[in-house]
Amino acid sequence: MTAKINYKSTFLKKYPNNLVLFVDENFTISRLKKHFLIKEYEYISDLLRNSDKKKIIATYDISSKRKIILVSCKKKITSTEAENLGAKFYDHFKNDKQVKFTVNADASVSSLKNFIGFFLHGVKLKSYNFNKYKSKKDTKNFLINVKGKNTPSSKDRIKFKAIEEGTYFARDLVSEPGNILHPDEYAKRLNSLKKIGLKINIYDEKKLKKLGMNTLLGVGQGSIRGSYLVTMEWNGLKNNTKPLAFVGKGVCFDTGGISLKPAKFMEDMTYDMAGSAVVVGLMKTLAIRKAKVNAVGVVGLVENMPGGNAQRPGDIVKSYSGKTVEILNTDAEGRLVLADALTYTEEKYKPKFIVDLATLTGAIIVSLGSEYAGLFSNDDKLSSQLVNVGQKTDEKVWRMPLSKNFDKLIDSKNADMQNINYVGGAGSTTAAQFLQRFILNKTPWAHLDIAGMAFSKYGGALNSGGATGYGVRLLNKLVEEYYE
Repeated sequence: MTAKINYKSTFLKKYPNNLVLFVDENFTISRLKKHFLIKEYEYISDLLRNSDKKKIIATYDISSKRKIILVSCKKKITSTEAENLGAKFYDHFKNDKQVKFTVNADASVSSLKNFIGFFLHGVKLKSYNFNKYKSKKDTKNFLINVKGKNTPSSKDRIKFKAIEEGTYFARDLVSEPGNILHPDEYAKRLNSLKKIGLKINIYDEKKLKKLGMNTLLGVGQGSIRGSYLVTMEWNGLKNNTKPLAFVGKGVCFDTGGISLKPAKFMEDMTYDMAGSAVVVGLMKTLAIRKAKVNAVGVVGLVENMPGGNAQRPGDIVKSYSGKTVEILNTDAEGRLVLADALTYTEEKYKPKFIVDLATLTGAIIVSLGSEYAGLFSNDDKLSSQLVNVGQKTDEKVWRMPLSKNFDKLIDSKNADMQNINYVGGAGSTTAAQFLQRFILNKTPWAHLDIAGMAFSKYGGALNSGGATGYGVRLLNKLVEEYYE
């Protein structure tokens, strides 16, 4: 039941059926007197004298048709806390029969600029659900009418909507099953983004072979589906400013290839393309809000399948960079897709920085669980920026080590490098160390291993379980805060 927000407050009656008012942590309502009927004010005041003030949301049934809902918040609430408050509001009422509310924006007690906007943003993000393939769908609307002078401006509404649509799009992509969102279909969907102003280029297998992207192609050669590299360009500045570059791993389904995964939980490998989905969602967000920045998103789209033509353990392939890789394990495939994509992005676009995202290693979940993405980088400035915006958006990252001392774990006797460390240990770091070898010109680069963040069995503050869309808000904030 996705929430809908209506800002046409001029059509709202003075005393709506379900009125939402914001109060301080002590539930002080004296300043809200004008928003109640006299008898309502006296009734609620009397109840509050003996009520538990530790609640966040208090509901008062005035009649069978009218409720007054008090939502408490701190005066110095942060934007993240305001979003989480909106999410809690949605969770509190999502199962009610009556899910139509009027939020009084005049009654805000918070000193946070755009508090109402962040609150409603939290409601929207939390209300996402993926029910496309259910024969019986929930047709109820969670409708919020907004009235008052503190409603978000038109400009701010566009920003919030852009983030919501980008996050929803990323979640939709990750939620699709592998038989629907295979690389051929994925490439078609990305091509449709031309209509919002993105410049799309799709490189199919023929073009990739000509370019020499053999590490990417090797991953997909066991599948009957095609393999692709797709670039999405947003030119928000009318000059030749170096773009910001975002690269994503798009393994639409990962069986492990010849190095086959165990059957248990393999169905979750539909979300092995979540890194690419974040890049796509971010690019959609930037285009919708017409961000004043030049940016490029690059995604490698493949399907890792066993078969008569599949890549074998022991194969040696030559990457786009010219470096050779010995394939010791075909389930260490994401780094092979990113290797070619990273070098191509750096060479073609000469960006200010490159941030890549991938559900790359299970080892990062062992390290950080579902609380932080692993951050690996060759640049302290970019790292500190990502850590900072991660705290602000509550999409947190934790910096992990890179060192030339790890190189010996991926050096190969037969090629320039091998794609996995068989000695044991440092699985996430050696994967990142592998990727770093394909940044050839010292471009500032950060790798985000989002294996623990892309999908949630139990849900989080702003999602109800399933695909999280983690990374869209993080990277949008990075762009907005430091590069616009």
